[in-house]
Amino acid sequence: MGVDVEERKFTRQDRQRFRAKVHSCLQALGSMLNDGHFEVSEPKIGMEIELNLVDDAMQPAMANAEVLAAIADPDYQTELGQYNIEINVAPRPLRGRHIRDLETDLRKSLDSADARARSVGSRLAMIGMLPTLTEEHFEHKWISANPRYDLLNQQVFAARGEDIELQISGVPLPDGTGEELSTICDTILPEAACTSVQLHLQVAPESFAAHWNAAQALAGVQVALAANSPFFAGRALWHETRIPIFEQSTDTRPQELKNQGVRPRVWFGERWITSIFDLFEENSRYFPSLLPVCSDEDPQAMLARGEAPSLAELKLHNGTVYRWNRPIYDIAGDRYHLRLENRVLPAGPTIIDTLADAAFYYGTVRAFVDADRPVWTQMSFDAAEENLHAAARGGFDSRLYWPEVGWVHPQELVLRRLLPMADAGLASYGIDAEVRDRYLGVIEARCVSRRSGSTWQRESVVARERAGDSRQVALAGMLDDYITQMHAGEPVHTWEW
Repeated sequence: MGVDVEERKFTRQDRQRFRAKVHSCLQALGSMLNDGHFEVSEPKIGMEIELNLVDDAMQPAMANAEVLAAIADPDYQTELGQYNIEINVAPRPLRGRHIRDLETDLRKSLDSADARARSVGSRLAMIGMLPTLTEEHFEHKWISANPRYDLLNQQVFAARGEDIELQISGVPLPDGTGEELSTICDTILPEAACTSVQLHLQVAPESFAAHWNAAQALAGVQVALAANSPFFAGRALWHETRIPIFEQSTDTRPQELKNQGVRPRVWFGERWITSIFDLFEENSRYFPSLLPVCSDEDPQAMLARGEAPSLAELKLHNGTVYRWNRPIYDIAGDRYHLRLENRVLPAGPTIIDTLADAAFYYGTVRAFVDADRPVWTQMSFDAAEENLHAAARGGFDSRLYWPEVGWVHPQELVLRRLLPMADAGLASYGIDAEVRDRYLGVIEARCVSRRSGSTWQRESVVARERAGDSRQVALAGMLDDYITQMHAGEPVHTWEW
């Protein structure tokens, strides 16, 4: 969830003042990076998991306010759509058996939250895109009550000047032809359909660039392994449809600005970096403000007094530029630190799958950073971006480019090269061997079976349609089975349909 803001109208003067404040924050950040006073603690794992709410008929439950009241836990918060909530997982050390303990704690928390949601007529679904959503669920009345979301909706359309067009050509189902999405939306609510897992890692300033570059290089592989979003508005589209829907539903550019090469707000980036400053500077240089809310803080004066500035404007602006790997500046008490936020993964299917994806990510990124010749020095930035979209479209059927290998299916790349690297990276963090084996074993089995959440959903719907179900009935039945097996907790490569 982003920073809360109050309902208001913005003036031209607000935008000019906000730009100046962002520039002041950026100067302060540069001074802080030069001074080297950032807190650098031991590596920790942290995450956010976005969830959907459904009723007993597997239809979206527009009830997040009621469900959050029933859960009554500050770790659970609202999200953009009234059928969304989010759990924020407190950081814990990335060593020993802490990931295994996190699995146990997450399972307990989500079971409790689901029981309380059921008490008010809703159920939790941890899935990349809710397959029973229809275009009727993108009407303005279904935006959550938090004023931030309506303001953001207003500002996106004010910047764009016209309705949003969603256009996606789907990947054919095993027994059918390709399906198409072509629709016009007058809200950003299709973004709410994109429920994700966001992984956090606190990073020292001097090593941030290496970690960001490593995460960018790995993004396509992550998506191919974890794809879990094959259906949107009743249509079978990409294996990870979250990627194009998120890119299109928050696009502030009309076609003419796209033709001019103006950068999109959902952005992979355009180059490998040498400093975290590069990312914040690009955000301030290329993107107009969407929520130009100014504080009274003077970051330069605070630094002069030896205080930790919040850099409120820089953080607020950064939160409206949706990089797939996002830099985070934050303060805790009187100490400030930097985090890398990885945003490419969909939610689900199970907690063990989620932790397996996290372990693979943390371990492989660490191995890339520690390598004598880092992978990003051997491939173009464009190749990394193309890998992301190829993986989102084709999943295990995609072909990705990799240095010294050429074009390769993601499961072959993982089994032959990346799993040993992930294991070595996790070992470097001090993670117990049995914990490494547990989660990387899930990744290995998923690659061998070629079964992700997406492939299971697609095969399940095809089987139901062959048995005579309509698409909507098949989607609801598949989702009911999905939620049952999600709660049973076995990894998705073991699921039957």
